[in-house]
Amino acid sequence: MFQVRIHGRGGQGVVSAAEMLSVAAFLEGRHAQAFPSFGSERMGAPVMAFCRIDGKEIRLREPVMSPDALIIQDPTLLHQVDLFSGVTTEGLILINSTRSFAELGIGEFVEGFHPDLLCTVPATELALKHVGRPLPNAALLGGFAAVCDQVKLESVFAAIREKFSGKVAEGNVAAAREAYDIVKAERQEALHA
Repeated sequence: MFQVRIHGRGGQGVVSAAEMLSVAAFLEGRHAQAFPSFGSERMGAPVMAFCRIDGKEIRLREPVMSPDALIIQDPTLLHQVDLFSGVTTEGLILINSTRSFAELGIGEFVEGFHPDLLCTVPATELALKHVGRPLPNAALLGGFAAVCDQVKLESVFAAIREKFSGKVAEGNVAAAREAYDIVKAERQEALHA
């Protein structure tokens, strides 16, 4: 089973990201579940959502305590909340940022992690460019598809189009596509460094 924990703030589409990721996996014939975890339910408060993907039925219902992948939609949470709880050095970490892990102040923490599983993507900027709103979730799913073999980019597009329609859907698809390209290029550069 592959487990994903998504961190962000209320209003950033954290729950929608988990739902779209589970739909993308389902469209590929896999079993998936997505569910949120709310503290104080208000705009801007820290929010977590979870997604599990497996080839067989998923019976677990508790929160993801040991994620295989961590998607961080809001980097301002890095030094406010224990985002990395349960993540091992084998884990994938994808952060919505234009800055490197060292510039974000977590370079020492991720020493020993696989460098090709540590990615940043400017998801908010891509969302603003393509959708006109600072909602990084779809762009981050494109970045996730680039670094992780759990879902294909085309499935992410289909999930986005199932969640949204018209210009909003196509803007989110464009943001996801550009994020995918950025992360693929970043990973190629890292491999040749």
